[in-house]
Amino acid sequence: MKDPDFDLYDNVGRDADQIAAARHGTATRNDLLRWAKRDAEPFLSEHPLPDEPLPCPDLAPYLAALAAAETPAEASAVTQRLLDAAEPALRAVSDYLLAAAQWRGQNRGAAKGSPPKLLMDAAGTSLSVLALADHADLAALRAAYDPAPASNSPAPGPKRASSGLPPASPGAPPAGSAPGR
Repeated sequence: MKDPDFDLYDNVGRDADQIAAARHGTATRNDLLRWAKRDAEPFLSEHPLPDEPLPCPDLAPYLAALAAAETPAEASAVTQRLLDAAEPALRAVSDYLLAAAQWRGQNRGAAKGSPPKLLMDAAGTSLSVLALADHADLAALRAAYDPAPASNSPAPGPKRASSGLPPASPGAPPAGSAPGR
């Protein structure tokens, strides 16, 4: 049976997503979420979940300290403290996404690009934020404390002659008179 939301309607007051969905006979994101919310109401009454978002960390001290930092070491200290503070929350989100991917064994034999594989990718990506930020922080410290050695030696290879002639090929005898044998 076709959902009544798919009945033909005029496009007045509809967004582009709704118009395209009606043309193709598919559901919009909002349709899917609305239908799932309606169908999950009995479940959620038995398993109440918080309505408010997870608490957001107060970044003011980190931003103030970063603004006051004058050296790469000081900026790194702030960044590392923030990464340490954020890690438990990001790990918890990653753990949930992994559990959602493995829900009822749906991940076993799942094709690449399928919902379980996408959830598993999201779980890994949520933690890669920490790794990428740590990598950037360490690169900044390396630039400050352990820069690549400056090369004082001339570049390898022969120098161009001031006469405008191309350099001699490696192994060619030097220009000028060759010593007799």
